Amino acid sequence: QVRLVESGGGSVQAGGSLRLSCVVSGVIYNTDCMGWFRQAPGKEREAVANIVYQTGSTAYADSVKGRFTISQGDPKNMLYLQMDSLKSEDTAVYYCTTGPSCGDPQYWGQGTQVTVSS
Repeated sequence: QVRLVESGGGSVQAGGSLRLSCVVSGVIYNTDCMGWFRQAPGKEREAVANIVYQTGSTAYADSVKGRFTISQGDPKNMLYLQMDSLKSEDTAVYYCTTGPSCGDPQYWGQGTQVTVSS
Protein backbone atom coordinates (compact mmCIF):
# COMPACT_ATOMS: atom_id res chain seq x y z
CA GLN A 1 0.00 0.00 0.00
CA VAL A 2 1.34 3.43 -0.97
CA ARG A 3 0.91 6.29 1.49
CA LEU A 4 1.71 9.97 0.92
CA VAL A 5 1.95 12.60 3.65
CA GLU A 6 2.35 16.29 2.78
CA SER A 7 3.64 19.11 4.95
CA GLY A 8 4.78 22.70 4.59
CA GLY A 9 1.59 24.51 3.67
CA GLY A 10 0.60 27.76 5.30
CA SER A 11 -0.17 31.43 4.76
CA VAL A 12 2.14 33.86 3.01
CA GLN A 13 1.93 37.28 1.41
CA ALA A 14 2.08 37.69 -2.35
CA GLY A 15 5.66 37.58 -3.57
CA GLY A 16 6.70 35.24 -0.80
CA SER A 17 7.85 31.63 -0.85
CA LEU A 18 6.82 28.28 0.58
CA ARG A 19 8.28 24.79 0.31
CA LEU A 20 6.00 21.78 0.34
CA SER A 21 7.32 18.35 1.30
CA CYS A 22 5.89 14.88 0.78
CA VAL A 23 6.98 11.53 2.17
CA VAL A 24 5.98 8.57 0.02
CA SER A 25 5.94 5.13 1.65
CA GLY A 26 5.28 1.80 -0.02
CA VAL A 27 6.34 0.38 -3.35
CA ILE A 28 7.51 2.89 -5.96
CA TYR A 29 8.41 1.65 -9.43
CA ASN A 30 11.16 3.22 -11.52
CA THR A 31 8.67 4.27 -14.19
CA ASP A 32 6.29 5.86 -11.71
CA CYS A 33 5.52 9.55 -11.83
CA MET A 34 5.45 11.73 -8.71
CA GLY A 35 3.79 15.09 -8.72
CA TRP A 36 1.73 17.88 -7.24
CA PHE A 37 -1.86 18.82 -8.02
CA ARG A 38 -3.91 21.65 -6.55
CA GLN A 39 -7.54 22.58 -6.16
CA ALA A 40 -8.77 26.07 -5.45
CA PRO A 41 -12.26 26.77 -4.06
CA GLY A 42 -14.88 26.45 -6.77
CA LYS A 43 -12.35 25.28 -9.35
CA GLU A 44 -11.36 21.95 -10.83
CA ARG A 45 -8.30 20.12 -9.65
CA GLU A 46 -5.26 20.90 -11.82
CA ALA A 47 -1.80 19.47 -12.32
CA VAL A 48 1.00 21.71 -11.06
CA ALA A 49 4.23 19.80 -11.66
CA ASN A 50 5.52 16.25 -11.96
CA ILE A 51 8.76 14.31 -12.02
CA VAL A 52 9.54 10.82 -13.28
CA TYR A 53 10.95 8.77 -10.43
CA GLN A 54 13.86 7.16 -12.26
CA THR A 55 14.92 9.79 -14.79
CA GLY A 56 14.12 12.99 -12.91
CA SER A 57 12.41 14.43 -15.99
CA THR A 58 10.08 17.27 -14.99
CA ALA A 59 7.01 19.05 -16.36
CA TYR A 60 5.17 22.15 -15.17
CA ALA A 61 1.85 23.86 -15.71
CA ASP A 62 2.27 27.08 -17.67
CA SER A 63 0.86 29.06 -14.75
CA VAL A 64 3.78 28.09 -12.47
CA LYS A 65 6.72 27.82 -14.89
CA GLY A 66 9.67 29.86 -13.70
CA ARG A 67 8.22 30.21 -10.19
CA PHE A 68 7.83 26.64 -8.90
CA THR A 69 10.45 23.89 -8.79
CA ILE A 70 9.73 20.21 -8.20
CA SER A 71 12.49 17.96 -6.91
CA GLN A 72 13.21 14.61 -5.34
CA GLY A 73 15.09 14.16 -2.14
CA ASP A 74 17.60 11.59 -1.06
CA PRO A 75 16.20 9.00 -0.70
CA LYS A 76 13.98 9.47 -3.74
CA ASN A 77 10.78 8.81 -1.84
CA MET A 78 10.90 12.41 -0.66
CA LEU A 79 9.21 14.93 -2.96
CA TYR A 80 9.40 18.72 -2.73
CA LEU A 81 7.74 21.71 -4.35
CA GLN A 82 9.57 25.00 -3.95
CA MET A 83 7.13 27.82 -4.63
CA ASP A 84 8.53 31.32 -5.19
CA SER A 85 6.95 34.61 -6.26
CA LEU A 86 3.62 33.36 -4.99
CA LYS A 87 0.43 34.98 -6.25
CA SER A 88 -3.05 35.09 -4.77
CA GLU A 89 -4.22 32.76 -7.54
CA ASP A 90 -1.87 30.09 -6.17
CA THR A 91 -4.17 29.75 -3.16
CA ALA A 92 -5.39 26.15 -3.09
CA VAL A 93 -5.13 22.79 -1.40
CA TYR A 94 -2.02 21.09 -2.75
CA TYR A 95 -1.87 17.30 -3.12
CA CYS A 96 1.15 15.04 -3.48
CA THR A 97 0.56 12.21 -5.95
CA THR A 98 2.21 9.16 -7.43
CA GLY A 99 1.44 6.28 -9.80
CA PRO A 100 2.13 4.96 -13.30
CA SER A 101 0.41 7.93 -14.98
CA CYS A 102 1.48 11.56 -14.52
CA GLY A 103 -1.90 12.84 -15.68
CA ASP A 104 -4.08 10.45 -13.69
CA PRO A 105 -2.24 9.53 -10.48
CA GLN A 106 -3.22 6.40 -8.62
CA TYR A 107 -2.31 7.56 -5.14
CA TRP A 108 -3.02 10.87 -3.40
CA GLY A 109 -2.04 12.49 -0.14
CA GLN A 110 -4.52 14.19 2.16
CA GLY A 111 -3.59 17.68 0.94
CA THR A 112 -2.06 20.77 2.51
CA GLN A 113 -3.53 24.28 2.39
CA VAL A 114 -1.59 27.13 0.80
CA THR A 115 -3.04 30.62 1.21
CA VAL A 116 -1.49 33.64 -0.50
CA SER A 117 -2.76 37.06 0.51
CA SER A 118 -2.39 40.09 -1.71
